[in-house]
Amino acid sequence: MIRRLPPPAEVDLDEQGRLVLPGGGTPVPVNRVADHLARRLRIPSWATDVHVYVHGWRTPPRQATRTAVRLLEQATALHDAAPDRYPGLKSGYRPWCVVVRWPSSGLNYFEIRDRAHAMSAEGKGHAPYVIGHLLGYLDTERGDPKGPPVMAGRSGKYLHLMAHSFGGRFVCEAMQRAAEKPPVLGWSTPRDPRRPFTVDSALVFQMAAPRDIFTTRFATLFPTPGHPGAPLRGPIALTHSRWDRATGYWHLRAEKAPGIGHSGTGAAPVPQFSTRLLPTDTLYPQEVLDHRLVNIDADWRYRGSLRARRLHPSGAHSDFVHPESAHLLVTLAERSR
Repeated sequence: MIRRLPPPAEVDLDEQGRLVLPGGGTPVPVNRVADHLARRLRIPSWATDVHVYVHGWRTPPRQATRTAVRLLEQATALHDAAPDRYPGLKSGYRPWCVVVRWPSSGLNYFEIRDRAHAMSAEGKGHAPYVIGHLLGYLDTERGDPKGPPVMAGRSGKYLHLMAHSFGGRFVCEAMQRAAEKPPVLGWSTPRDPRRPFTVDSALVFQMAAPRDIFTTRFATLFPTPGHPGAPLRGPIALTHSRWDRATGYWHLRAEKAPGIGHSGTGAAPVPQFSTRLLPTDTLYPQEVLDHRLVNIDADWRYRGSLRARRLHPSGAHSDFVHPESAHLLVTLAERSR
C-alpha cells in the first residue's frame, strides 16, 4: 500500500529567476525574499528528509508537482514494504518535498538552456536562495551544535536535490553560486569547517547538458586548492539511456555532441564511477555510490514505449518515473546517514 504524502511546498520563479507570489506572478521584492521563503518553506517537524525537485523543459507546473510526488510515493512504498533493505533508515523515512517551478515552455533549445542558468544569475536569480534558505533553516533547527559533521541531529533534516533534464543545470548552477557567494546561504552561526551543513545528495535524471559541463561550467562545484567547492556532501548521481533522443540526436544537433542524459558524463575534474540502475530487490554496494560523480546506465529501464522510441521527438527522455528510480532515490537518502 502506497503511503499518501502531505502536499509538497511549491516555489515559483519568473523568466528572470525571481521568486513570484502564488497565483498572481508578481515578483517578490528583494528585501522580502527571506520572509517569503520562511512562509513558503516551513519545514514540518515530522519530516526526516527534505527533497527539492526541479523539472525540465516544457513541463507544466502541475505535472512537475505530480512527478515529484509520484517518485516519493514510490520511495516510501519501497521503504515501508521492506524496511530491512534500507537499514540506515531504521529510525524512519518521512520525506517532505519542495517543488521549484520555472517557466520552461515555448522556447527553443538555446533559449531554455540559457534560462535554466539564468535562474541563478548574479544579482537576479533567486534559485540559490531556495537552497540557502533550507540550509540556513536546518542550521538554526539543529539540536546539538557539537554533533557530527552532517545534517543529522535531533531536530535536523537531510537535504536532497533531484532534477530532470534542464533542471539539472538549474540545481548545479544554484549550488555553484551558493559556493561562490557564501552569504547567500544565510547560516545563523559562524562558519565552522568541523560541522558543515550541506546538501546530502543530488540526483539528476537525464541531464540535458554536454558531457564535459562539469569541467567547462561547473568545475567549482568540487573542492580545489583554495576553493571549498559547493555545499554538497554526497554524490551527484546522473542517469543516462541510449533511448533518450532528446539528449542524443537533438542534443547532438544543438551542441555538436551527445548529452549526459544519453551517454553519461565524459570529462570531469574529479574521479567518477559508472554503474547500472538496479532492480528494486537488489541493493547498491556502497562502493558504487560513494563517489563525487556517479554515472548510472538506465538503458534497460528508461526505454519508453515502442511508439515513443519510434515516433516521439524526445524518445525516452521523460521515461524515468519508475520504482527503480525511487529505489535509487531512497538509497541515496539512506546512505546519507
